[in-house]
Amino acid sequence: MENIRQPAVAGQFYPAKAEALRASVHAHLSQAGEDRAGSPHLPKALIAPHAGYIYSGDVAGRAYATLTPERAARIKRVVLIGPAHRVGFYGIAAPSVDGFQTALGTVPVDQDSIEQAVKAPTVFRFDDPHRNEHSLEVHLPFLQMLLDDFTLVPLVVGSATGEEVASALEDVWGDDDTLVVISSDLSHYLDYDTAREVDTRTSEAILQLKPEGIQPGHACGYIPVQGLLINARRHGLKGETLDLRSSGDTAGPREQVVGYGAYAFS
Repeated sequence: MENIRQPAVAGQFYPAKAEALRASVHAHLSQAGEDRAGSPHLPKALIAPHAGYIYSGDVAGRAYATLTPERAARIKRVVLIGPAHRVGFYGIAAPSVDGFQTALGTVPVDQDSIEQAVKAPTVFRFDDPHRNEHSLEVHLPFLQMLLDDFTLVPLVVGSATGEEVASALEDVWGDDDTLVVISSDLSHYLDYDTAREVDTRTSEAILQLKPEGIQPGHACGYIPVQGLLINARRHGLKGETLDLRSSGDTAGPREQVVGYGAYAFS
């Protein structure tokens, strides 16, 4: 692989060196306890946050702890979808690179799946949104620590609708060997108590598979979340809340907080 997407936020959102990064991910997974799997079934999809590990790493760990070794061994492909933070654009961006790199190695991009995805009218090969975007990158070390050989289908969502994301997601939905990960934080910069109320309502909408209940201000990745909920309903999945906290619970003041939730669907 010659065309590799290099890390953009290593040393900022998570440790840059391999040894420290492994230790950090291991610590966040350990916080989930010995078994937070909940359902006996392999989760088809997860929603997990994408802030710096000091803020949301433990919450993300709750989501990824559902991937026990027996379950993780079955996963060969990960569809990873998150919102654009740094580049404004229309549609859904698929990269042209061959792989995504972290200090733990390089994850190959599933080119066949990308070719399938870009057949949709709102999915394009567009590298700029991926180059400095953190919403996908911060999930890779968790996946690399837990999975063996797997390929990646990375999609960044710009100006799109939940239905458009659902359509693109359906094209790469796959079977039991495909895991879908939606990257999203919840409410932003509300006071602690207000954020807790808003995030609780958002969690209820997620569990009820009601995409119309997830709106701007409820989650920074509300459009990818809407897309997943549409497909979860179509495929008869049920959701489970694994964790619901905010930066006021983890590593920040309570005057203005960011909400984080972890959810599994099976």
